[in-house]
Order: sequence, then structure tokens, then C-alpha cells
Amino acid sequence: MSSSPVVHVAAAIILDAKGRALMVRKHGTRTFMQPGGKPEPGERAVDTIRRELAEELELDLAEEDVEYLGAFESAAANEPGHRVRADAFRVRVIDPAVTCAAEIAELRWIGPADLDTVPIAPLSTEFLLPMAWNPA
Repeated sequence: MSSSPVVHVAAAIILDAKGRALMVRKHGTRTFMQPGGKPEPGERAVDTIRRELAEELELDLAEEDVEYLGAFESAAANEPGHRVRADAFRVRVIDPAVTCAAEIAELRWIGPADLDTVPIAPLSTEFLLPMAWNPA
């Protein structure tokens, strides 16, 4: 186990009708990752993901629109020397209309062929995207 500081987040796996995963890039960064963010004090992970997706993507979700997949940990993409521990959720929406808002600079829908050309966070490449594209 690493002694690096751990950043806790909630992260969303959102697929479109073509099976592409929604990835976001925050202002001042170059790495794409799953949408989501850090919890507020005392906030449940499911409430964090719903709040963050509303703030970042203007996506309004009911609690039943999200399914908890588990907790995963990897190297943090934008915080050197840190690790990120994510409570991951599958978000069920049909062809979501999403908009960049809050700290989101760019969003992209990516497929497996994009992994060689788009800079993607380790948590996404190691855990979240494989789950998105190869569900158990």
C-alpha cells in the first residue's frame, strides 16, 4: 500500500448509444478523465456524483439513474505524488445532452481506438474504461 496522500472522488461512467465513454478535461490540465469530483463534508457518494454531474455537465439525474460499481484506486492524474480513490458509478441516460460547465474545459466521447491518441487518467485506463467496454 502506498503512503501517498489519497484524494477521494466520485466518478461516472457514461456511455452514448455508440458505446463511447464520456471523458472530461478540466481547465489548466491536459488529461481526460471520467466526470465527477470531490465530496462535500458528510455527503454520500451517490449525492456527490449527482451534484458534480449537474455542476459540470448540466446533467440532472435521479438517484435511480446511477448504479454503484465499487471503489478503485490509482495514481492521480493532475496531483503529482497523490493517489485517487474513486467511488465509481454507471450512469444510465439515453444519449445524454451534456454541456461543459464549471471547471470543465473540454469533453470528448471516446472509444477503445482513442486510447493511443488521447491523454487519459490512470484510474480510467486501469479500471473504469475496461468496465465500461467489457462489463461483467
